[in-house]
Amino acid sequence: MRRVSRIAIASLATATLAVTASACGSSSSESAGSGDKSKGVALAYDVGGKGDQSFNDAATAGMEKAATDFDTGSKAIEPQDGESDADKVQRLEQLAKEGYNPVIGVGFAYAPAVKEAAKKYPKVTFGIVDDNTIKADNVADLVFHEEQSSYLAGVAAAKTTKSNVVGFIGGVDVPLIHKFEAGFEQGVKDTNPKVKVKSQYLTETAAEGGFSSPDKGQSAAEGQIDAGADVVYHAAGLSGQGVIKAVAAHKVWAIGVDSDQYNQSALAKYKKYILTSALKNVQGQVYDLAKSVIKDKKPQSGEIRGSLENGGVGLADSNPVFKNDKDLQAALEKAEQGIKDGSIKVNAS
Repeated sequence: MRRVSRIAIASLATATLAVTASACGSSSSESAGSGDKSKGVALAYDVGGKGDQSFNDAATAGMEKAATDFDTGSKAIEPQDGESDADKVQRLEQLAKEGYNPVIGVGFAYAPAVKEAAKKYPKVTFGIVDDNTIKADNVADLVFHEEQSSYLAGVAAAKTTKSNVVGFIGGVDVPLIHKFEAGFEQGVKDTNPKVKVKSQYLTETAAEGGFSSPDKGQSAAEGQIDAGADVVYHAAGLSGQGVIKAVAAHKVWAIGVDSDQYNQSALAKYKKYILTSALKNVQGQVYDLAKSVIKDKKPQSGEIRGSLENGGVGLADSNPVFKNDKDLQAALEKAEQGIKDGSIKVNAS
C-alpha cells in the first residue's frame, strides 16, 4: 500500500518546491549572486532558537547541508530576550555585511526587519520563513500549507483515539498557528464527528514564551489529558517538548510538528508515544534558496509555498505503530488524495 506522503528530509528532493515560486530566478544586477562570491548561508533565529527539535532545527539542517554541498561557510545567530525589530534588523545587516548570502530570518516575526534590511542590501538575497507579506526582488517568502498536513494529523488522531477526546496545543495565538488548529479540527471532524477537540494556546504573544517554554507545554498537555484527551497535537516549537514529555508520562499519544520528532535525539526516550509528526520542509526550502544563490546564481524570490502536491508538507511515518496500521493508512491516503484533487477544501482559519 502506498502510504501518505512523507517529506524526504534526508534526501532533500526538493526541486519541486522551486516551481511554486511566484518570481523565481531573478538574476538582475540588483539581485544576490550576480557575480559576488557568497561566504555561505546564514540564519537569524527567532524565539526558541537552535535545539527546539522542530522548526529552528529543520532550518539549521538545511543550512548545514548547503554549506557541506556547496563548500561554503555558514552562520546562525540566536535571539535575545525582549529584543526589538531594530535588533533584528541589526542582526540581518551584520550577516549581510559579513558576506553571507542568502540571509534568512527564521520566523514571521522577522518580516519588518527583513523588509528593511533587503532595501539596504539589494544585492543580497533575503529569505523569511512563515511570512509572505514582503514583495521585493531580493526576498524569498518561504511559506507552507500547514493546514493540509494538520488535516492529515486530525485524521490520524480521530482514527487513533479510544476516548473520543483529542487535544490541540498552539504555542502563540496568531494567524499562523490558527492554520494548524483549523486543519486539525477539520480532519478530526471529517473523520469522526463524535470526537471532541480541546484547543488551547499557551500565550497571546511570542514574547511571553509560547514557543520557548516546555513547562507551559507540559502543563497544558497534562490539563488536556486529565480532561480525557488521549491524542495531543502540538504546534508550539520548543514548548512542544513539554507536551511530548507529559504525553509519555501518561502513556497516550503525541503528534509532533515541523520535524519528524520521533527521530529527534533529544526526544528519544519519549519516541514510542509520538504517533507521527505534521511535517513542513523548512530544511528543503532553506537548502533550495541557498542553492539558487550560491550554485545556480539565479536567486529565488517571491512566494515559495510548500504543499501536499509538491511534497512541501506531509506526515512522518517513522513510528511502526503508525506505519503498519492499514486502516489508518487507507484513511490517510484517501484524505491526501481528496486534498490534492480539490474534493476536500481544507480550512486555513
